[in-house]
Amino acid sequence: MPIERVKSYLLELQDSICRGLEKEDGNGRFEEDLWQREAGGGGRTRVLEQGDVFEQAGVNFSHVFGNRLPPSATAARPELEGRDFQAMGLSLVIHPRNPYIPTSHANVRFFIASKPGAKEGEDDSIWWFGGGYDLTPYYPNMDDIIHWHRTAKETCQPFGDDVYSRYKQWCDDYFYLKHRNETRGVGGLFFDDLNEWGFERSFEFMQTIGNSYLPAYLPIVERHKDKQYGDRERAFQLYRRGRYVEFNLVYDRGTLFGLQSGGRTESILMSLPPVVNWRYNYRPEKGSAEGELEEYLRPRDWLGEGLED
Repeated sequence: MPIERVKSYLLELQDSICRGLEKEDGNGRFEEDLWQREAGGGGRTRVLEQGDVFEQAGVNFSHVFGNRLPPSATAARPELEGRDFQAMGLSLVIHPRNPYIPTSHANVRFFIASKPGAKEGEDDSIWWFGGGYDLTPYYPNMDDIIHWHRTAKETCQPFGDDVYSRYKQWCDDYFYLKHRNETRGVGGLFFDDLNEWGFERSFEFMQTIGNSYLPAYLPIVERHKDKQYGDRERAFQLYRRGRYVEFNLVYDRGTLFGLQSGGRTESILMSLPPVVNWRYNYRPEKGSAEGELEEYLRPRDWLGEGLED
């Protein structure tokens, strides 16, 4: 199985996304940090801080391997117990400065586990692709949301008429804060354990998802980056960023896998916003711009195609 092809693609995708974000920001530049994992593997972390458009943007590649998977991986997949593994992926989280620009997240990844001593790619290997992207607005704009989901649907269409609807639903279900009874944002795509199409087709789909991230996100950034805002909007943005922290630290499987597998803590927690506030029992004023967000934090058929009940 050509694992090196997957790694090469992920590194190229990291380069292209960083170039696109730097161009959009105009002033900010990514700093690169290479790291090694004591138990095997390492990564290439890139972080842009205090740009004109992006307050913080992290675009991280990692490739880790070993002979023992963490509990977060084997709890639902006991057949992985005792196997050697390799996990590689690109994960990014973009925290804009302007509250009218949504936060965005994307991830594409590959996993393979083999019996100890087996040659790479033997038939008994367990492998899959995963990934997706989601959008977290503070002041939702329907044009933004429709563009985001339309791009996602067009990206999935060549792979089957039902792919977008299935992976949209999976995203709605996954990025859900049960203790808040709300979605993290307005969704997008999420897929995991993808191997039924065979390696080549599954790899092609993962690449298509990765390549579609910038076309999905940058038009939204361009629409709002020069919009005026004040202390009120900034305060609400910092408050809502707290939900992002809650999800990543309580529910996110990637965060748990990284920490439990001995990954680099600084790179894993790069997803957290640089500034965030919590306010006790805060409720936005009904009818206010801030109060409108609540109506968007539930699964909806954004493209008007009857996907939701």
